[in-house]
Amino acid sequence: MFIDEAKIRVKAGDGGNGCMAFRREKFVPRGGPSGGDGGRGGDVIMESSQRHNTLIHFRYNPEHKAQRGEHGMGSNCTGQDGSSIVLHVPVGTALYDMETGELVHDFQQPDERVVIAKGGRGGRGNQHFATSTHQAPREHEMGRAGEERSLRLELKLLADVGLVGYPNAGKSTLISRISAAKPKIADYPFTTLEPNLGVVTVGEEPDQESFVVADMPGLIEGAHLGSGLGVQFLRHIERTRLLVHLVDVSDASGRPDAVEDFKVINKELAGFGHGLDEKPMIVAATKIDAANPEKLKKMAAHAKRRKLEFHAISAVTGEGIDELKWAMAKRLRETGSQEQE
Repeated sequence: MFIDEAKIRVKAGDGGNGCMAFRREKFVPRGGPSGGDGGRGGDVIMESSQRHNTLIHFRYNPEHKAQRGEHGMGSNCTGQDGSSIVLHVPVGTALYDMETGELVHDFQQPDERVVIAKGGRGGRGNQHFATSTHQAPREHEMGRAGEERSLRLELKLLADVGLVGYPNAGKSTLISRISAAKPKIADYPFTTLEPNLGVVTVGEEPDQESFVVADMPGLIEGAHLGSGLGVQFLRHIERTRLLVHLVDVSDASGRPDAVEDFKVINKELAGFGHGLDEKPMIVAATKIDAANPEKLKKMAAHAKRRKLEFHAISAVTGEGIDELKWAMAKRLRETGSQEQE
């Protein structure tokens, strides 16, 4: 099951209490204070890991608590520090504080470590309160409480290319054709209920290039407001560097105007924000093996007016697939060069 959002509650360990004790030995009837300090509470640490690709392990286990520090003891013995706990999240997880809405950390690389809740400091024993005029102190400190936070985790897939378009536009068929991904494919809307990732390679060694393509569940009008599968999947294309907009130009969709379909999806991208409508885009007319010639002609003309690169493909026959793969690789190289500048 693909779970891309979770809410958790974390509690760092409390510090142990300082001890009040006095040295009591034979022939030392009035030994000085010997209360040890309390141990420090354990931290709650979050670490990004490539071994995880979903947040499902938080869905059924939302409470996480680190160990408290042990109390101080006599003979100036300090209590043992509490053990920290490490929570693993997939690379691409954004962590938000639920009370303030603030972004705590965005895990974009493997093995990033962040302390999300600090353990409490141990209290001081009465040995620390002795002075020349106060040689038998009974004061000692209680341990400090560990931090406690409510957090929201959002997983945003890390892909180079995002496939967008209406349900049943051919996104799953395309990704199965250009990569080793095997998504569920059927002739009805919302076949894809979770994003699929596929690695695409072009060229031959030693100049072979590869990039990651994400097949997004189909969008519909009102998606940025939550209609259909809504915003839960729009966020997965925030990190992509290139969008490939698939438009069905056959009559199988039951929608009469491919250009209008294209405009609706673009409107949803703009409505969601986060710069989705400003990303580089390639337009691909799909199902040209069964195309309505008028739809194909109008879509090509509209893309030309918008100065968008246009390809006509058929994932069934393979027509135009290689050209589209090379076009994606070329645009990714161009965007990479621009980012470096």
